[in-house]
Amino acid sequence: MLFKQQAWLRQKLLVLGSLAVGSLLYLVARVGSLDRLQPICPIEGRFGARGQAEFPLRALQFKRGLLHEFRKGNASKDQVRLHDLVQQLPKAIIIGVRKGGTRALLEMLNLHPAVVKASQEIHFFDNDENYAKGIEWYRKKMPFSYPQQITIEKSPAYFITEEVPERIYKMNSSIKLLIIVREPTTRAISDYTQVLEGKERKNKTYYKFEKLAIDPNTCEVNTKYKAVRTSIYTKHLERWLKYFPIEQFHIVDGDRLITEPLPELQLVEKFLNLPPRINGCSIAGFDDRRREP
Repeated sequence: MLFKQQAWLRQKLLVLGSLAVGSLLYLVARVGSLDRLQPICPIEGRFGARGQAEFPLRALQFKRGLLHEFRKGNASKDQVRLHDLVQQLPKAIIIGVRKGGTRALLEMLNLHPAVVKASQEIHFFDNDENYAKGIEWYRKKMPFSYPQQITIEKSPAYFITEEVPERIYKMNSSIKLLIIVREPTTRAISDYTQVLEGKERKNKTYYKFEKLAIDPNTCEVNTKYKAVRTSIYTKHLERWLKYFPIEQFHIVDGDRLITEPLPELQLVEKFLNLPPRINGCSIAGFDDRRREP
């Protein structure tokens, strides 16, 4: 059974990663109509079981409110300690993929009363200087939380950085790992666009996407270009599977998270063994907050 599950996951990511080659060539022919490119390979997570333990919902909501006041400076550290709030190492990490929807996924999961998110990307495992500061430095970067809550952080660079799987394994070999992916060409374009915007603001020289994505000498896809290389998902997943069993991964379909967020989030709830709390109303409230100026 384990072999079948592993083969299934590899096949899903192989399809997405290999599509980068054909899709990028296709893109060059349609470079003037990028807005018409559509997601073509949705993925549905299948692993994880519903958790049995129930959380004291009202207590969690109260403590979340206390944490909010603490961050604003309206609550003291003594009040935080009084309610048994601690800084915990993450029990789940969103390891990637860059421009796959990692921020949206983290913010949506934070709707769950049993989840507390790190407010920024820590870059502990992919940054040698930060990693040298030690695990206690990392823990102190985490938000205060109730012991029954789980802390989640996200740093999309983790997925593609060679040293990261071993480093995370040494911290917690049973940690849950979330990967959110999109159709690989769409993701590569989004990646390119973000870098382009930064260069335009700094008045730096930049090249058109097709010049970077296609090798001019061979007319083949340039897999050395970082935006393309990141989209070859299987290349990076192989490294992770050397350290973690397949049951500790959950793939989120980033394209579906945009169009049908609730089913995707419910699958993540099951994977994390959380009681079902995210519903249509909470998602609607999340969308309303995003529209606020």
